[in-house]
Amino acid sequence: MWTHVEPLHAVTYFHPRARAAYEAVGLRGYWRGYFAGRAAPLGPTDAPPVIAAFFTFAPPMVSRALPAVWRLATPEESLRARLTGAVQALAELTYELPEEHLVEAADLLESAAAAADTAGRVLGAANAALPRGEYPLARLWQAATTLREHRGDGHVAALVAAGLDPVETLAWRVAVDTHPQNLLGRGWSEEQWARARGRLAERGWLTGDGTATDVGRAGFQAIEDATDRAAARPWLTLGPDRTDRLRELLEPMARACHTVIPENSPIGLPALQG
Repeated sequence: MWTHVEPLHAVTYFHPRARAAYEAVGLRGYWRGYFAGRAAPLGPTDAPPVIAAFFTFAPPMVSRALPAVWRLATPEESLRARLTGAVQALAELTYELPEEHLVEAADLLESAAAAADTAGRVLGAANAALPRGEYPLARLWQAATTLREHRGDGHVAALVAAGLDPVETLAWRVAVDTHPQNLLGRGWSEEQWARARGRLAERGWLTGDGTATDVGRAGFQAIEDATDRAAARPWLTLGPDRTDRLRELLEPMARACHTVIPENSPIGLPALQG
């Protein structure tokens, strides 16, 4: 289900209409829109909670963005821009789908999001508390975003429990499935990258030349399994029949959204099968 929900959320990072909506309220430059839009559900927060919640960004990078972005656009303005851009993007990508298709998908996705347990999940809880969207595409995007951040919070918890720090996590991703250029822009120095690779080698996850080991792959698979377990409640509550129906409804939307997501994007989203 993640492979069908994540693409709906991800248009906010990659579609030109989403970028334009942020720029229209004064958030020029990719990272201003990113930090303001994603952090806005938390209110006019300073950097430390966002450093903790976003996990993989170097603290100085977050501190350059927050709280400075709130002088350009308030959290309320950022939220409106975020939703406006995402809805405009989805409208462009799903214009061939009938209204009843979108309404049914929105009803089911909201039911799943409503079942998400937000205890201990800061970004999931903040997004779940936002007002319900007025139109089907707004409802779809907000529910997808709540589920996405809920899953992300659980993933961070699994990483922390496994003893991986942010830059080690990124270094592992580069070793197994991500082009370095996609993750080098998160503010960590080359020295910090090198030390992280060294710690992964000491742990037995990487060889001396940076190749992933079987021990590392098994260790990270355990993290992925824990992430899946922590994200399961919405789908268990929805039940197999309604979950399968939702997957069927989301399929054409997810495929359309994939057309604007770079193949090697840092979110690590695999292509849909079939």
